[in-house]
Amino acid sequence: LAVMFSHIMVGANSIEESKKFYDAVLGALGHAPGVIDPAGRCFYITETGIFSISVPIDGEPAGPGNGSTVGFAAADPAAADAWHAAGLENGGVTLEDPPGVREGNGGKLYLAYLRDPAGNKICALHRM
Repeated sequence: LAVMFSHIMVGANSIEESKKFYDAVLGALGHAPGVIDPAGRCFYITETGIFSISVPIDGEPAGPGNGSTVGFAAADPAAADAWHAAGLENGGVTLEDPPGVREGNGGKLYLAYLRDPAGNKICALHRM
């Protein structure tokens, strides 16, 4: 089995605020809370890869990448809904359509979208 990604890192303006958000949304999907390293970055380590948040090293404010989305796997639609609710309760903002089934070239997908506290676009996805 080839693994496509080793890690994904997104920018944060406040590690504490973003950690609270990601602990909640990733916790809703069954992941452990993030761990902050000596440099102040936060890491969520799994068997298949690492998701992390960091204040930008150039000193500029963090912001969303235009056209960028980070997707997280959800075991079922209920997990995606819990993910979405946890995000809204912890500083996230909903966007696009409400969570639900969408059909496209990839078949039926259950999708839920949020913006994190720094504005990064994220998604919970369950393949139906």
